[in-house]
Amino acid sequence: MHPKDHHSVPAAAPYLESLNPEQRRAVEHGAAGPGPFAPLLVIAGAGSGKTNTLAHRVAHLIVNGADPRRILLMTFSRRAASEMTKRVERIARKVIGDNAGVMTDALAWAGTFHGIGARVLREYSDRIGLDPAFTIHDREDSADLMNLIRHEKGFSKTKERFPTKGTCLAIYSRCVNAENPIEQVLGASFPWCCGWAVELKELFAAYVEAKQRQNVLDYDDLLLYWAQTMTDPALAGDIGGRFDHVLVDEYQDTNRLQSSILLALKPRGEGLTVVGDDAQSIYSFRAATVRNILDFPSQFSPPADIITLDRNYRSTQTILAAANGVIDLAKERFTKNLWTDRTSGMRPRLVTVRDEADQARSVVERILENRETGTLLKQQAVLFRTSSHSGPLEVELTRRNIPFVKFGGLKFLDAAHVKDMLALLRFVENPRDRVAGFRLMLLIPGIGPTSAQRVLDHMADDPDPIAALARAPAPPRAGEDWRTFIGAVADLSHSTWPADIERARLWYEPHLERNHEDAATRRADLIQLEQIASGYPSRERFLTELTLDPPDATSDQAGVPLLDEDYLILSTIHSAKGQEWKSVFVLNVVDGCMPSDLGAGTSAEIEEERRLLYVAMTRARDDLDLLMPQRFFTHGQHAQGDRHVYASRTRFIPTSLLGLFEQTVWPPAVAGAAAHSASQGPRINVGARMRGMWR
Repeated sequence: MHPKDHHSVPAAAPYLESLNPEQRRAVEHGAAGPGPFAPLLVIAGAGSGKTNTLAHRVAHLIVNGADPRRILLMTFSRRAASEMTKRVERIARKVIGDNAGVMTDALAWAGTFHGIGARVLREYSDRIGLDPAFTIHDREDSADLMNLIRHEKGFSKTKERFPTKGTCLAIYSRCVNAENPIEQVLGASFPWCCGWAVELKELFAAYVEAKQRQNVLDYDDLLLYWAQTMTDPALAGDIGGRFDHVLVDEYQDTNRLQSSILLALKPRGEGLTVVGDDAQSIYSFRAATVRNILDFPSQFSPPADIITLDRNYRSTQTILAAANGVIDLAKERFTKNLWTDRTSGMRPRLVTVRDEADQARSVVERILENRETGTLLKQQAVLFRTSSHSGPLEVELTRRNIPFVKFGGLKFLDAAHVKDMLALLRFVENPRDRVAGFRLMLLIPGIGPTSAQRVLDHMADDPDPIAALARAPAPPRAGEDWRTFIGAVADLSHSTWPADIERARLWYEPHLERNHEDAATRRADLIQLEQIASGYPSRERFLTELTLDPPDATSDQAGVPLLDEDYLILSTIHSAKGQEWKSVFVLNVVDGCMPSDLGAGTSAEIEEERRLLYVAMTRARDDLDLLMPQRFFTHGQHAQGDRHVYASRTRFIPTSLLGLFEQTVWPPAVAGAAAHSASQGPRINVGARMRGMWR
């Protein structure tokens, strides 16, 4: 409970002294006033202490009397929510001592949109006609179910190629999250599928029906069902009325469905705080829209208050000047210019190189030079627009025996053996989950797709599906393995948590040994899974939260050096958002790669590509190199055969901005040749060449 003697704090509270004036305004906004405060938009520039400010705001609300049980805090990862809660406790402890731990323990409504959505749906299931025992499919499971329906509908046997299961799921997801009709989504994002609109509608309707029959929800359903629940005025009032304060982090990364939920929670904006940076909105491929943050103030009357955090604590002033110059040319944005006390005489470098091979060599030389002067490999990062852009560099790093990690490796839940184990737990939790059941039965020797489907059909309409499974005719070639499987399912359906997961592993281990040569390594993952499971109060909570926010893999990570304690970071710009390094190198800063030709269609796409470059530049603390290969080698894409094509500096750094950069050429001896070659030959979009590498 909140101690009543802490309902006010002095104006000069010591725990606020570390904040700059803008941060303090954001923290104190409406916190001590009577009644609900006006909606607040905090525009938090790159490196401006956003997380620290948001944590201080939550702590300040609690210290000033807000009930932590009535605070809703939504972030974009469960880990971020956990870290935020810990920060809030540390800050509050400075004022109210040991009571802070009790108070922040009550900050139970902190999590992701999807995680909070799952909790709301379970709590209100009886009022929205939903079975609270639903299980949640991850993306791969959803694609598998989509594929089953695709086959049942005969779309896999059409004369013309029907979209794959992954494409079908992507279209469905975009329609849901962007709240756009399928015709609009196909025209804008999947034009090659425009001829299948009628069939896709039929497929999606059957997909929804199948999920409901099986009592499963996918990621998108967690938002869609929540949004649909909020269309009922009584339910919306009840859910929104549970919270005095609603705070949302990274608001520029929300989609229209998330915005709809938020505005339904607090239609007048009372007690609402959103934090984000329109200049870092780069996830439109996930249906995020920059319009949410740009339009936020005008959605209320009077408009929301705006506080801008423009003091940067990360980069040097010369890096910020160049980044400000790039984003200043954006067509629409909240005006801000990042500044810092960190002066430097070194401007960011625009490095002209002959080709991708020279680009790789020049980057490696600089990285090794930095290492010799005390900068660890881990303090350096190479960023790129598209994963394939790093290929030549990876070859050079391997040749030079420089360890590296490439962000975007296999996730824990994507590992086959982990998915097998979770499928067993999900099937016991919800025996109507056909995707989980199908996966399990195919593990058993002697059972193929037809036999598995026959058993699942036998269970489908029985009120006690586990009993129906036990009565189902045994597949003739399954033998003793079938009886063991039936016994394991029956045993797990009555066992206690978390002992369930050990019993599940004991059933699965013979299949692990049979199907994987590296069974010992994979078994370590399953032991880790047991350790993770022990931290959850129930099987349902474990399955829900692990699916929504999976940890990284152990045995299946891509490129993680096991013997080197220091390694270079390679990352797409999208994966680098929120990170920072002492030295940053950005590859292929030329038209066709940045902007990518795939993102150079509409004005909105061009503007997002500009923001991508801005995000890349603002990851650097001390040193920033932008690499510009002057020619790219194309293989077999022209009638003339293999040839070189030439590239020009990205349009996002026009001549008017060149004074903000130091322009260099590598290697120096070929400066004249590089300049000459760059002015000769045809100018084409090199992005087409990059795609051609994989055809």
